[in-house]
Amino acid sequence: MTLLSYASVILRKSAALRFPFKCQDCASRVRNVTSSSVTTKTIHDVNTNVVKDVVLFKYENPKFYMYMNIFAVVQYMFWSYLGIFAFSSLRDAPVDKTKIDDDTPWFRRINLGENKYRNGLGTIAVLVGTGSLAMIWMYTLKSVRYLILNKGGRHVTFVTYTPFGKNRMMKVPVEHLCCKESRQLARVQLPIKVKNTWMHYMLDMRGEFKNPLLFDSTAGLARKW
Repeated sequence: MTLLSYASVILRKSAALRFPFKCQDCASRVRNVTSSSVTTKTIHDVNTNVVKDVVLFKYENPKFYMYMNIFAVVQYMFWSYLGIFAFSSLRDAPVDKTKIDDDTPWFRRINLGENKYRNGLGTIAVLVGTGSLAMIWMYTLKSVRYLILNKGGRHVTFVTYTPFGKNRMMKVPVEHLCCKESRQLARVQLPIKVKNTWMHYMLDMRGEFKNPLLFDSTAGLARKW
């Protein structure tokens, strides 16, 4: 056997001895990675007894609420002016029925100064202005800016927007919260009901859930009272 043949045999044997060790090393690494990656955390594994206040949700958009409330005030002033104008300036001008025919427009057939029309138009205008202002103010007061889990995990603080730019805070027990929809399924707003309060608090889904699992295991649960 020549020297070249001996060299080829030695190379084959050394390769056969070297690669099994590498394969075993790769297999052990894969087993370690696989076993560690399949370990996922659920809401049952979350410790809600936090040692300090933790922000669960955050939605910073103060300009939107400022512009919306300016619009509400302008609408209130506009409709209130129309209501006052209807009450004070519409005069009783009876319609001459002899001049009415099939081609006469509908607004010329009506005496807007008549009491039922004057009072009706004035009342509707005032109600529209007041109603639009009240709805936008209520929506603002129910829009959550921060949702904070307090130290100990027994209470949650709602920090909401207000019509005049300041924050409004309310601290409630976690047991008094009921999330009406899953965080994963909500698309626009996530409603949360607080026991013994009127209407729902709204979490805008454009906001950021800072601690999703902690939210799901505290404020994000559906409860029945």
